[in-house]
Amino acid sequence: MALLELEGVHTYYGESHILQGVDLHVEENEVVALIGRNGVGKTTTLRTIMQLTPPREGTVRYDGVDVTGRPTHEVATNGIGWVPEDRRMFGYLTVEENIRVAVPPEGDFERLRDEMFELFPDLERFREKEARNLSGGQQQMLAIARGMVGDNDLLLVDEPSEGLAPLIVEQVVEVLREASAETTMVLVEQNFPLAMDLADRFYLLDHGTVVESGSTEGVTAEDERIRRYLSA
Repeated sequence: MALLELEGVHTYYGESHILQGVDLHVEENEVVALIGRNGVGKTTTLRTIMQLTPPREGTVRYDGVDVTGRPTHEVATNGIGWVPEDRRMFGYLTVEENIRVAVPPEGDFERLRDEMFELFPDLERFREKEARNLSGGQQQMLAIARGMVGDNDLLLVDEPSEGLAPLIVEQVVEVLREASAETTMVLVEQNFPLAMDLADRFYLLDHGTVVESGSTEGVTAEDERIRRYLSA
């Protein structure tokens, strides 16, 4: 049984029909990349999984349970973490405080914090620094750490390399690689080589539908089945 399944999902923003019958599945312990041009429905797919934008038709199942239409906080409590594109951390709280507020009430804050500091040494170095004063790469590490401390079995990561310098992107890639050893991941990423490097499988979206999917092994942007959907 897949950890996550979307079946015949149609999602709208008002009258705009964004996802048009999306089917996909994510197995436990794998990384799945959602790729495609801007505006084809990748972020909407993540929002639909979280029920931030519930589908009008179709089903979202997590760990075998239909979560379609359930409150977002309930979906999150069931074990899905979200790292949004704009990171959405508390800028005037320190690194440690940002981690603390992401830990569930019943969670062991000290253990989870220490696990994140071991995974992301930069965060331990700047534990008393306000999040707004971190570099872009450090903020991304903190956003990922916040997604992981909820004891989530699935992490949705939206455009982690967006706006980062190449050297910082390399650091974030290594962070994501280490994080993927701990949790299943769905990755939305515009950087095609990065997505193929990190992911086990991919889904290519175009106009709200899945047009290609499969293993990432050996896949390049020059493949005809990929290139025609990624080129402007």
